[in-house]
Amino acid sequence: MNAENQGCSERLVTAAYVRQGAQGRRAHELRLRALLEQGKCPEDGWDESTIELFLHELAIMDSNNFLGNCGVGEREGRVASGLVARRHYRLIHGIGRSGDISAVQPKAAGSSLLNKLTNSVVLDVIKLAGVRTASSCFVVPMATGMSLTLCFLTLRHKRPKAKFIIWPRIDQKSCFKSMITAGFEPVVIENVLEGDELRTDLEAVEAKIKALGAENILCVHSTTSCFAPRVPDRLEELSVICANYDIPHIVNNAYGVQSSKCMHLIQQGARVGRIDAFVQSLDKNFMVPVGGAIIAGFNESFIQEISKMYPGRASASPSLDVLITLLSLGTSGYKKLLKERKEMFSYLSSELKKLADNHNERLLDTPHNPISLAMSLKTLDETNDAAVTQLGSMLFTRQVSGARVVPCGSVQTVNNYTFKGFMSHTNDYPCAYLNAASAIGIKKQDVDVFLKRLDKCLKTFRKEAKQEKSINEISDANAATEQLED
Repeated sequence: MNAENQGCSERLVTAAYVRQGAQGRRAHELRLRALLEQGKCPEDGWDESTIELFLHELAIMDSNNFLGNCGVGEREGRVASGLVARRHYRLIHGIGRSGDISAVQPKAAGSSLLNKLTNSVVLDVIKLAGVRTASSCFVVPMATGMSLTLCFLTLRHKRPKAKFIIWPRIDQKSCFKSMITAGFEPVVIENVLEGDELRTDLEAVEAKIKALGAENILCVHSTTSCFAPRVPDRLEELSVICANYDIPHIVNNAYGVQSSKCMHLIQQGARVGRIDAFVQSLDKNFMVPVGGAIIAGFNESFIQEISKMYPGRASASPSLDVLITLLSLGTSGYKKLLKERKEMFSYLSSELKKLADNHNERLLDTPHNPISLAMSLKTLDETNDAAVTQLGSMLFTRQVSGARVVPCGSVQTVNNYTFKGFMSHTNDYPCAYLNAASAIGIKKQDVDVFLKRLDKCLKTFRKEAKQEKSINEISDANAATEQLED
C-alpha cells in the first residue's frame, strides 16, 4: 500500500492502527528490498506470507495480469484452469525469449525478474557450498542429462572437427546418452581398482588423448557424485591434463552440491587446471520436484553461450521452485541440512558396518565417496545366483526405495554400446554388493528403518539357505541308503 492509499485508509480506520499495519507491511518490504539490492540468499529463511507477497508483486508485473490488458498474439499467458494459474502463482509467461533463455521479456517484467533473481541466488548458494570462484550460472528447465547435452552442443561450435568425448566410465544411462544425443562418440575409459575403490585411470585418459589427437576431442566428461564403490573422478589431475592439451572439461556434478568434498574438487580443479562448466540437479540438491538443473562455470561469457544455445522460451517452474525453497530455508537452513546430511552419512556408515559384520559381509572401504556406501553381498551371491536381485525386490516391496543391489556379471547394451558388469562401473568387480546413500534431507528414522528391514531380509535368506541345506543333506542320505540296499 503506497502513502496515498494509506492516507485514504486513515479516514476509515484510526490513523494509529493504519500506521501500525503499514509498519508491519514495511517489514516484509525491507526483506524484498534486500533481495533486490544484494541478489543473495537471505541468511534467515522467510515466512510463507513474505514469499507469497513477493510472488504476487512479481505476477502483477506481467502483462497477462494487467487490468484491462488486450492480448492479440499467439502467446498471451492465457490459462484455462484457475487451479493451474494458482499453481504457478499466475507467472505464466515462463523465462527467456526465443533466442536466449536468460533474456528479458518485454511483456513479462515480473517473470524476467524472477529468472534473474533465481540465477543470482543460486550462484550465491553454489559459492556458499564450496565453489567460491564460480562466476556465473543459470537454471535450465531440463534434468542433468539434457543439460549436459546442451553444454556439448555449445562446444561443437568451438571445436567443429571434434567428434569424441573422453568419459571415465560411470554406469548411469542419462550421462552416457547425453553424449550420444549431442551427436558425439563416447570414448569409455575403464576405471582402475584401488583396494575396494574404482578410481580414474589417468594414464589411460592421457594415452587416449594422444592416440586420437587433442583437436578431435570435444571435451573430457568427468563425474563427481556417484554410487560406491566408484568414487569421484580425480578432478584436479584431469583438469591439469585438459589445460595442458587445451581440451574443454565438463563436470557432471549431479548431486554434488550437497557434498563439500565434491564442491572442493571442482574448486581445486578450476584453480590448478581447466573446468569449463559443471552441471548439477535441482531436485537432488535442493529437494524440489524433478525437472531442473543448474549449469555453472568460471567464465561468464561461456555460460552465456550455453544459455543462448537453448532454443525458445522455457518453463519457469524449476526456477520458481528453487527460489521459493531457498528463500524458505535461507543460508542458515541450507547449511543446517548439509550438516545433518554429513552426520547421517557417518551414522549410516557405522550402523551398516555393524549389520554387515553380523551377516559375514563387510562394508566396502570407499573413503573417497562422501555420499554413497556399499556393502558386499558375497555370501548371498554364493548361496543362489538369483538371491542378489531377489534381495532388491524384497526391499522394494517392503517400501525401501533408493537402495541398489548390484549382481556380478550383468551385461547391458545402451545405444549399441555393450557394458559388461553394468551398474558396477567396471567389467568384473570382485563381488556383488548393495548401495545406500546419505543424501540431503535424510533422517535418522530413514536409516534405522532401512537397516531393520535389510536385516530382516538377510535373516530370511539365511533361514531359507539352512532349510535348503538340510533338505539336500536328507536327499543325499536317502540316496546313499538306496545304493547300499541295491
